[in-house]
Amino acid sequence: MDKIKLTGLNFYGYHGVMPAERQMGQEFSVDVSMYLDLQEAGKSDKLEATVNYAEVYAAVKKVVEGEPRKLIEAVGEEIAQTILRDFAPVQKVRVTVHKPHAPLPGVFSDAAITVVRSRG
Repeated sequence: MDKIKLTGLNFYGYHGVMPAERQMGQEFSVDVSMYLDLQEAGKSDKLEATVNYAEVYAAVKKVVEGEPRKLIEAVGEEIAQTILRDFAPVQKVRVTVHKPHAPLPGVFSDAAITVVRSRG
């Protein structure tokens, strides 16, 4: 199956278990891989034969900048379900949500989750 990949989508959100996270917020980064058949788009060179990246970006932004969640697992799940619901050509989606400023008691470069969801 072919793939469209968007990486490093950066947003500011208020997700977290700790009260300070939900009050002050922090940066989140999202990577999305969408699996679908791109043959028709490649042959026709028409946007309507594929998925519009700008619309996917807007959908991810709405989730991350929207209602606060305690867990980034919930953020990733909502993004995956939104993409499968709103973008019919996508058969499978992989979503990684990065939380580089998670409140951990030590030095680290990233905390992240990845969910993989498919139709049916």
